[in-house]
Amino acid sequence: MKNIIITGASRGIGMHAAKALVSKGAQKILLIARSSQKLQALKKELELNYTDTEVAIFVFDLLSGNYEKLKTFINQSFKEVDILINNAGHLVVKPFLEMGDDDFKSQFQINVNSVFKLSQITIPLMPKGGHIVNISSMGGVQGSIKFPGLSLYSASKGAVSLLTESMAAELVEQEISVNALAFGAVNTDMLKSAFPNYKARITAQEMGEFLADFAWNQAKFYNGKVLPVSNSTP
Repeated sequence: MKNIIITGASRGIGMHAAKALVSKGAQKILLIARSSQKLQALKKELELNYTDTEVAIFVFDLLSGNYEKLKTFINQSFKEVDILINNAGHLVVKPFLEMGDDDFKSQFQINVNSVFKLSQITIPLMPKGGHIVNISSMGGVQGSIKFPGLSLYSASKGAVSLLTESMAAELVEQEISVNALAFGAVNTDMLKSAFPNYKARITAQEMGEFLADFAWNQAKFYNGKVLPVSNSTP
């Protein structure tokens, strides 16, 4: 029985990961996303099918939300958090010279700062054996193929990868594992926005189930790792 927090939980990989985690026997799960309607629908579905799990939701914008309010809610809701999955992400596809300050802010705020903030909130509640899983990207892996229009997205995901390694080094004594999964192509709305004519072989459900299994089972075997999860390019 584990207590879990996951961001970007209202659709795609995050939604399917949440379903898989509850099916594994989560004691309590907190679903964080911007869409109240989608979160309410997911909460209703999970509570209908898995009556032993307590499902909480928190409607929150990782770009502009009040993190102190989120911190208060988490501290009031949990005595312990076993797993934190920083899944939410944001992508802007635009030529480098057309990128502006808002593009930079939105991608780094959501992709990097939210990982920083949620981890700081959650770590004090984590027991030994806790696991933080951050979602990076193959675009953020040094030496991987890069694609036009994704410069800031790739840079932000590269920052997530290095932040993951650094956090793991700091949390060794607490015996909390921190890992990142660098996803390749997954058939999500985000991929469609970047590559409209490309269809990935991996579905959001398949990757969500993989993410859930990794977060649930692999803290003992991995720490400070950025693991490529890709069978194709992009």
